[in-house]
Amino acid sequence: MGSQRAMHKHIADNPAVGAPASSGDDAALKLEQFLPYQLNVVANLVSLALSRVYARRYRIGVPEWRVLVTLGQYRMMTAKAISAHTHMHKTKVSRAVALLEKRRLLARRSNRADMRESFLSLTASGRAMYEEVAPHALAFARRLTDILTPSDREAFDRAVAQLTERSAQLVAEMAAENE
Repeated sequence: MGSQRAMHKHIADNPAVGAPASSGDDAALKLEQFLPYQLNVVANLVSLALSRVYARRYRIGVPEWRVLVTLGQYRMMTAKAISAHTHMHKTKVSRAVALLEKRRLLARRSNRADMRESFLSLTASGRAMYEEVAPHALAFARRLTDILTPSDREAFDRAVAQLTERSAQLVAEMAAENE
């Protein structure tokens, strides 16, 4: 994370770019120690690094990659189901689906029970891309986590599962409060 240290040093050395007048040690909330911020930084850095694996080679972005991999895993889904599964806004999913369809990587079949939605699946070319990209993504994940001991990885997996469940509970609670 040398670039993050460099960014902090740049801000500290240049008051014009927003460095506080004090060290911030007495601040009630320190961004760098705030879990939601830390998770966001990790997610953004991992996403940026992983996107380089498939952006150059396959000319697809993060939303397209998520749709491709989701359909590779589940074979057939609606855009609404993909949106729920990937936690992407329906607009992003719609744009990704349109791009993948335009590139003939994805096929759409009408849902006769509900004509407002379609069943989406990968074409043979889309399936081939999924089969090719999957090993690269898995290798990236191994490189990312090879610094963790097996017990640290197990603890991390448990913590992520617990934080995910708790986050979903908080979202539901806040939605209920706003009704």
